Amino acid sequence: MTPPHPKPATLISGKQAGNKQPKVSYYKKPQELTTDQWQKELRKQIAQEQPFEITTHQGEHPVFTQYSVRNPVSGGVYTVAIRNPGRGLNFCTCMDYKTNRLGTCKHIESVLVSILKNKTLAKLLTEPFTPSYSSLFLNYLPIRHITLRIGTQNTAVFEKLAKEYCDQEYTLAPQMYDKIETLLAKAAEISPEFRCYGGAMDFIISIREKKKRERLVDELFAESTKNAAFTDLVKTTLYPYQRDGILFAARCGRCLIADEMGLGKTIQATGACELLKKLLGISSVLIVCPTSLKYQWKAEIEKFTDSSVIVIEGNPLARKKQYQQDEFYKIVSYNAVMTDYAAIKDAGFDLVILDEAQRIKNWKTKTAQQVKKIDTPYAFVLTGTPLENKLEELYSIIQFIDPFLLGPLYKFLTEHQIVDDHNKVIGYKDLNKIGELLSDIVIRRRKKDVLTQLPNRTDKNLFVPMTQQQADIHEEYQTAVSRLVSKWKRLGFLDEKDRQRLLINLNCMRMVCDSTYILDQQTRFDTKISELMAILDDVINTDSEKVVIFSQWERMTRLVAGELQARKVGFEYLHGGIPSEKRKDLIKNFHEIPNRQVFLSTDAGGLGLNLQCASLLINLDIPWNPAVLEQRIGRIHRLGQKRNVHIINLVASETIEHRMLEIHKFKSSLFGGVLDNGEDQIFMGESKFKHFMQSVDKLATQTLKPDIIEEQSSDYSPPIKTQQAAAQLFTTAAQVFGTLAQTFSTKQTTIENDALSGKSYLKIPIENQEVITEGLKTLQDFLRTIQNI
Repeated sequence: MTPPHPKPATLISGKQAGNKQPKVSYYKKPQELTTDQWQKELRKQIAQEQPFEITTHQGEHPVFTQYSVRNPVSGGVYTVAIRNPGRGLNFCTCMDYKTNRLGTCKHIESVLVSILKNKTLAKLLTEPFTPSYSSLFLNYLPIRHITLRIGTQNTAVFEKLAKEYCDQEYTLAPQMYDKIETLLAKAAEISPEFRCYGGAMDFIISIREKKKRERLVDELFAESTKNAAFTDLVKTTLYPYQRDGILFAARCGRCLIADEMGLGKTIQATGACELLKKLLGISSVLIVCPTSLKYQWKAEIEKFTDSSVIVIEGNPLARKKQYQQDEFYKIVSYNAVMTDYAAIKDAGFDLVILDEAQRIKNWKTKTAQQVKKIDTPYAFVLTGTPLENKLEELYSIIQFIDPFLLGPLYKFLTEHQIVDDHNKVIGYKDLNKIGELLSDIVIRRRKKDVLTQLPNRTDKNLFVPMTQQQADIHEEYQTAVSRLVSKWKRLGFLDEKDRQRLLINLNCMRMVCDSTYILDQQTRFDTKISELMAILDDVINTDSEKVVIFSQWERMTRLVAGELQARKVGFEYLHGGIPSEKRKDLIKNFHEIPNRQVFLSTDAGGLGLNLQCASLLINLDIPWNPAVLEQRIGRIHRLGQKRNVHIINLVASETIEHRMLEIHKFKSSLFGGVLDNGEDQIFMGESKFKHFMQSVDKLATQTLKPDIIEEQSSDYSPPIKTQQAAAQLFTTAAQVFGTLAQTFSTKQTTIENDALSGKSYLKIPIENQEVITEGLKTLQDFLRTIQNI
């Protein structure tokens, strides 16, 4: 039952002019305030500074009633209920109120500001008030629970009812959720004015549905029927841990599958979808993934299930129609979600899968904000790297699954950050507690956990000398980096221009480690190509073994492709310029055609490729981000691989590549502490930028340590680590400029004049819009990162 719709009254403003109180810092907590007090003061401050349009709704009391609050900047409209003199029972429909555990928000505070302007209303605000009607509502303090509020009518009878269903604090007992219909019927008999607000019923229904879902799963997968039940779900034999993952996801309804790469997150999510389809009759699943993985998902769904599937693509009108079609699975890229949200909302999906969900780890990005608007009863989030740099990344991903579990961000960081006297973050603490808290919605297995199901792996670093020409260029860029490091040491900072110059010089050092051709197409001095060909000659001429070759630089792969063609070696070639719909053919050819012995790829193929037919992988260069290296290796070292796997990293000796083998220990232990029950406390240094510059100093200006291990054998992959700020920029930039170079070489560019502005513009025809769009987005994110260092 809901309250009658109130009549709108006078429009008033929450802006308060002439406020001369000192401002509260948004970035540093004042020493005299607790964390909660600080956060409340910030919301009061916003309410005083920002104008809100407030409409008072007529009720039985001039103050304790409902209000509509409109934010003229965002256009959002929220309902506020002022219920008593304190802030504990007040309510707002905004997400901040529901998750901050403060009992207030800027919208509530703006209403209070407007009330306090009127002396008569301000006086009424201080007087105790109890409504005539009784009600059942969702209380968000300190955590969500159902509260019975007893009014002035039939008080004694409602008190008696409360003893039957509630505790002494008038909280509805959880065991009574199954009897809510009986409670509502009894309350309606006592008074037809009794109200049960929608939020309370939604909460109770979600709890009851979870219990029902768990019961159905347990009944279907009793020990006596377990094997047959799994056979009916997917057309393949599952490993025991994959079965556990499917049941875990189905029981949770909303969860994070954080298994390490290569352990089959896709089949687990698909199996859970099929299970919910069978048990609960869900009829539509939206899969959001990187563009490069769309057809990989489609192929696996068609292989393992009988359900219908479609890849959403084409112009906006075509995509809008496709969302309304009857296929059970619909696959769309993260980029498309940015423009298709309205169509996705209209389609009304039952379940959403977010693959490679590290794309939403930064909640400030437009992609993350738009994806998080997708509202479905069920959600499976897939990523082997939910935490790469900061705890905020994990928080952002978990927020999509359950926005209430980790509590408000300000409190979460206060409990787990270690700060110095200047309030700078220097480390994290109690990471294992986070893992325990997440255990109900996060499932994570490492390759070593299923060791008996995976082959052995051998890693070897092969150190290759550079030519003199390469060494001279490398030294020039190293000298430039050394000057910038010295300037930073002397001044204590670098401006934005110097920071950009620093990253450019660092990456040029890396490029020339492969070949001078990457920097200057008029020259070619390198040794890695000949070393690679010597390895391939031994492998290909003596065995039918297949090989995967990776390089971050498209121009480097171009050189390799030329050498393979000259030797008449059959190969498949994947780079950023290959449309996503054609990539499945490359993979199929590599698997099925015997003379396709080499799969050559840039990091555009670092995700979503299943290349288990190969057992040798050669990395022509070392990425900034060790996670990218593991993503490459995970293409062959994964379930389905029946042979020992060999990894060869070609490393230019005594260069920046040589030194990169020692970095990233901090970010690795941060990842392990939270999800792998590893180190419970780690330190990052005085500041992010200082740590970065110290790493640069080690990479580009200091002497190599003599104890670098050249070969390592293990039964599982080392932990996935995290990302340097510039890595993705230069990976994508190589693809972008490679695409543009092809255009310029064909002389298709023209210069046009705008008749209105008089300005000249360079017109460039683009064949692969995805590469350019992704490049510009990466550049934008990179510049933001530079500003934040």
